[in-house]
Amino acid sequence: MILSPTGSPSGSPSHGRFRISITVALQDRNWSDLPSLVYNNHMLSLYQALVELETSRQAAALCTVVKSSGSTPRHATSKMLVYSDKHILGTVGGGELENRVIQEALASIEDGKSRLLEYNMADPAHGDVGVCGGQMEVFVEPILPAPMVVIIGGGHVGKAVTHLAKWLGFRTAVSDDRREFCTLEANPDADEFYPVPMMELSQHLNITQQSYLILTTRGNSVDVPGLPALLNTQAGYIGIIGSRKRWAETCKQLKKVGISDEQMRRVHSPIGIGIGAETPQEIAVSIMAEVLMLRGGGSGKQMKEPK
Repeated sequence: MILSPTGSPSGSPSHGRFRISITVALQDRNWSDLPSLVYNNHMLSLYQALVELETSRQAAALCTVVKSSGSTPRHATSKMLVYSDKHILGTVGGGELENRVIQEALASIEDGKSRLLEYNMADPAHGDVGVCGGQMEVFVEPILPAPMVVIIGGGHVGKAVTHLAKWLGFRTAVSDDRREFCTLEANPDADEFYPVPMMELSQHLNITQQSYLILTTRGNSVDVPGLPALLNTQAGYIGIIGSRKRWAETCKQLKKVGISDEQMRRVHSPIGIGIGAETPQEIAVSIMAEVLMLRGGGSGKQMKEPK
């Protein structure tokens, strides 16, 4: 049997109203099952959204009520998905409670840390989230896209960085405005290819805090027009190969097009850790060592040195 919330029998006109159909086998279900079916359909949508996060490489936080006692607006297992742009799917109760959970969810996306939140609902004058009289605990878990190393410039060093980053477990992407360097044949360890000018890359690739941009480019002529667009992204890391003199000249030209000192301080250049690297493979080790150090909160010191 097909149940239509529009009130019209299955197959009859809905007059433009949104229709949701739920298939029910009468021999297995009765009318009391309908609320749980609607709930399960909602949860299916939430779980589908979680799958879509993986494919779209978006960040979000899953908020789950893990405990409730007394009078509360929602109970254990209720879920809400909070996206980095602040829109939500599902609910943990609405009102001030939900507002606070959303703020904590956004913070978890920012710092990558989960948190267990406890709320009382007794006296808002003392900071409580409501007056229902109950208590709730909400677990907030950040769901972040898999870290990706984006190599801009697919030459000798770029190829070595791609190979090493892939071996270290990162997803890898290569971008180069020279198409011959942006192919599977030229860079067999890349997962994705973006044969576009640097200034256009963010239009084709969703650059997040989990994106590590490594510019193994051929000079200022590429960096200066391309960097402003990258500096407007949420990239977790931006590094540029080259000497101090090259970077100083790049900064001078970037200032002329309105890039601030604060924006330029986001850039790591010269890129890498000082290990005396010379070959493309050694330079790749130096670069990825810096990425790993910053990602893991390391110091870069020798392990034998005192903390």
